[in-house]
Amino acid sequence: MAVTPNSIVTPQTPRSASVGLTTGNTTFTTSPTNTALLVTAGPNGARVTRLWAVPLEQINAANNIQLYRSHDGGTTKFLADSKLMATINPGAAVANAPTDFGYSDDNPLILAANERIYVAEGQTEAVNVTAEWADY
Repeated sequence: MAVTPNSIVTPQTPRSASVGLTTGNTTFTTSPTNTALLVTAGPNGARVTRLWAVPLEQINAANNIQLYRSHDGGTTKFLADSKLMATINPGAAVANAPTDFGYSDDNPLILAANERIYVAEGQTEAVNVTAEWADY
């Protein structure tokens, strides 16, 4: 979609995606290991309004869930946010408690054109990470 100067551009296309993490990353440089691509913004950017992680098994030690941003297709990744997933042993009577990054309509994460979000975890545990966003 072409953007006209001095006109409001609102989110156009709702999107969502999930990725599974199973291997830990403790390399917090611009080349982290064991990351997974979660979001790719459209050609006019995007507005992320939800991002959360859910454990799929027992979390034996606090797990650092990391969010990396990339403006160059994933060649360089910058640590932008992280949340600590608490220890838990989910089961028939214990919920798989989500770890919410806190993004919302009132507090969105704004992405530039074609920007990508990669995620990683600090422990080697099974975790799903999900995002909801809208491309401009």
